[in-house]
Amino acid sequence: MPNPTIGFIGLGIMGKPMARNLIKAGYSLVVHNRSRAAVDELSKEGAQTAASSKEVAARSEVVITMLPDSPDVELVYAGENGVFAGSKAGMLLIDMSSISPVVSRRLAGEAEQRSLDMVDAPVSGGEAGAIGATLSIMIGGKASAVERAMPIFQVLGKNIVHVGDAGAGQVTKAANQMVVGTTIAIVSEALVLAAKAGVDPAKVRQALLGGFAQSKILEAHGQKMLDRNFKPGFRIRLHEKDMKIALTAGSEYGVPLMVTSQVAQMMTAMKSMGNGDLDHSGLVKFVEALAKTELGVKQ
Repeated sequence: MPNPTIGFIGLGIMGKPMARNLIKAGYSLVVHNRSRAAVDELSKEGAQTAASSKEVAARSEVVITMLPDSPDVELVYAGENGVFAGSKAGMLLIDMSSISPVVSRRLAGEAEQRSLDMVDAPVSGGEAGAIGATLSIMIGGKASAVERAMPIFQVLGKNIVHVGDAGAGQVTKAANQMVVGTTIAIVSEALVLAAKAGVDPAKVRQALLGGFAQSKILEAHGQKMLDRNFKPGFRIRLHEKDMKIALTAGSEYGVPLMVTSQVAQMMTAMKSMGNGDLDHSGLVKFVEALAKTELGVKQ
């Protein structure tokens, strides 16, 4: 059976390399994005282009969205020129954005009323995971829809888990962002403490990597902090948005998220300072500012 034509909407830091991997895997793509540069780039690599989300849906059998926030996803699906307006019964819709579970469940309900299959499948792994097709994919939706989507997921990621019904993927992503964000914050504090105490933070990181403190965050983001490399793989302002999603979910379900709340405030402060477009490893700059010290500067 030939591969379905995939519509891909949202060609940002994550979406563009994901779309590129699908082209490399032999899928025909119809792409659309708010800004034109990424569309032009992928069209040179074989993708077809569309002028609206409605047109993408009309020309595709499967639609994937990779968008910044809940309002963007709602507009792209349910707006006047959105995916629902151009869809046909039986289509598969895959939202890989990180958004509110409430919004995911509402859109999945509307899709079901239109005889469409819809799954939420947010990802973790950052730009490197998107480029290398090693993303962790957390899926919510009906088992039959997930089965249809699985060959596509296998092109994009490695750790692929069907967590539960609609919205379950988004709940899982909120939990992921809580763990990642709070770990970045504590790695920042640990390395800045080392530097302020006159101990080489690079050697402290090396030592910690051999014990229970070892983590991918300490390994990858700790190195970015030391290298002063804050080129965005995942922007602070987007991580702040995800932390707020987690806090809203915590409030709704009666779960106190006190540590998450503090780290979200650190991210809000960074955004207010004009640093929202730095990589989330740039959170170390907030700790450095308070400590009046900087990694790599001899105390």
